[in-house]
Amino acid sequence: MAGEREHIREIEQVLSGGRSARDDVVVKSWLRCVDTHRLDPARPTEAYIVPDTQLREHREQSERLIAIARSGLETLFKQVAGQNYVLLLANAKGVTVDFLGDPLFMDQLRTAGLYLGSEWSESRTGTCGVGSCIVTGEAMTIHQTDHFDTTHTPLSCTAAPIFDTNGALAAVLDISLLRSPQPKVSQNLALHLVTASARRIELANLMAQMHSEWVLRFSRSPEFLDVDPEAAIALDASGRILGTTRGGALLLAQAGGVDWRYSPLPVGQPISRYLDIGVDDLPSLTRGRPTEERLVFGHSGSALFAHAIEPQPPTGRRAPVEAVPKPISELSGGDPAMAAMQVRAAKLARTTIPILIHGETGSGKEYLARAIHDCSQRAGPFVAINCAAIPEHLIESELFGHIAGAFTGAAARGRKGLIEGADGGTLFLDEIGDMPLHLQSRLLRVIAERELVPVGGIEPRQVDIKIISASHHDLRKLVAEGRFREDLFYRLNAASLTLPALRERTDFEWLLDRLMDQRARLAGRTARLSPAARLALIRHRWPGNVRELANAIDLAVTLCEGEMIEPADLPDFALPYLVPPAPPARLVALRAPSPEGERAALLDALVAVGWNISEAARRLGVDRTTVHRRMKRLRLDAPN
Repeated sequence: MAGEREHIREIEQVLSGGRSARDDVVVKSWLRCVDTHRLDPARPTEAYIVPDTQLREHREQSERLIAIARSGLETLFKQVAGQNYVLLLANAKGVTVDFLGDPLFMDQLRTAGLYLGSEWSESRTGTCGVGSCIVTGEAMTIHQTDHFDTTHTPLSCTAAPIFDTNGALAAVLDISLLRSPQPKVSQNLALHLVTASARRIELANLMAQMHSEWVLRFSRSPEFLDVDPEAAIALDASGRILGTTRGGALLLAQAGGVDWRYSPLPVGQPISRYLDIGVDDLPSLTRGRPTEERLVFGHSGSALFAHAIEPQPPTGRRAPVEAVPKPISELSGGDPAMAAMQVRAAKLARTTIPILIHGETGSGKEYLARAIHDCSQRAGPFVAINCAAIPEHLIESELFGHIAGAFTGAAARGRKGLIEGADGGTLFLDEIGDMPLHLQSRLLRVIAERELVPVGGIEPRQVDIKIISASHHDLRKLVAEGRFREDLFYRLNAASLTLPALRERTDFEWLLDRLMDQRARLAGRTARLSPAARLALIRHRWPGNVRELANAIDLAVTLCEGEMIEPADLPDFALPYLVPPAPPARLVALRAPSPEGERAALLDALVAVGWNISEAARRLGVDRTTVHRRMKRLRLDAPN
């Protein structure tokens, strides 16, 4: 009990602004436990095991990763045999989906939460190896009284993150002890082993997912290049990065001379952005050459040894990989659903087959249609008509007037057509599901006969029109309800493409960074996202999809002061990121330091970053204006 009271007093001292000998990662986690998770160190919580039905769901969702990681877990378990370690593989929610432990201690392990199905999220358990690793994305050891909850202070937990090929956290590998030697340094070897194992699992996962693509593996030492590489990336036939391990992303950033914290994720970028090589150089980096000769150079001047592995089709023979044309390939940064759709779109682009695009409002249907037209090599124009935006009493004259004007170049309804002298182009009918039923028969005739309806005395003529239509409605359902002609549906739906919702895409940050660059450039200024603003954007559900994201960025670029975008510059959905949740009432008084203490803390933060206001604000988790206000209130002036 005395030990528990001492532990609680230490946490309260940290909360009141006192200094601590603990690692910085532990101190920040303790603060989150109170400020964000509203946990109370005086109220210990027993380990939580999720119900069997939930565990089954978690394991099914992680089935592929469990299979890939299992060999790594067994190898690591053999390395620490006889030392009473327990191995946990937790998913991104902190639930243990696989584990290895000594059968003699199963009851103790279950009680301690070192067991299959245990939840180690920081919001439930407080500071712990798995939970704090999930929050920070960094490997760490949470040793004994580093834990926030006194229930877990006997444990020593060392964890390392496992990232998927798109850079998102997929799992955490944890190696724990029920009891361990007192010094924290006793777990340094465990930290090394678990980090190395997590790296090998990431490599195995990338190789399994990208076996039909070029894979480039890296090492700083030629001796280990072929047997234990440090990192790997996957490339398509055009040299674009399709996936990477965490180490691969960091190595590329270093090689390219960019700050990995603020630069776009490598996925979707050309390899030439970072290294002085192209896709044509990859064959020279295979095992056909001595290891020490397989050297590549980054734009920063750094050198790496590289091993290229050719695409491996199921038959074992090399299969040619068709490059997707640039207008279509630039629509995504490696999302699997988008990649499959892009390959299909590229094949359909040069045909006259009508295409129906499905997707939620704002998901980018017109962007896709334009990209298909740009890849089609058609001489005529791209004509887009929004069937939902034209008043019903004008839709007939507008729609068929535009068709006549666009594809004959003649004066329609006494005015010039949309594009003079155009023929052989693409007609994009957006929101086709909202077209009135009585006009659908006329559109059907145009598509079936490729003959324009006479308008303003113009004689009908045969033209070459590629029809692309789009709708956020389920047209099959409209057909069943009698609201859409069945024969027109089958004319339009000769081929279909589906755009995933933005919330389902794995390349969100790639798209975010791309839009940030475009919108800031259009506004004629430089702007970048603070960590808090980026988090707010990542966690939003985006019901309006890409259009909503573009609008949010436009607003932020307009409102932000200086170059840093903060949550206050974003739409209202970012409000929860402006004010942290209130801590438990018993601890409120502890979080109100004296003016002297607040001044000293702010001074320390400013000195630590060389009086860089933006960097101090980032580390403190506030915006620059807040730092300036505090400096003025506390009478702190930057040195000349």
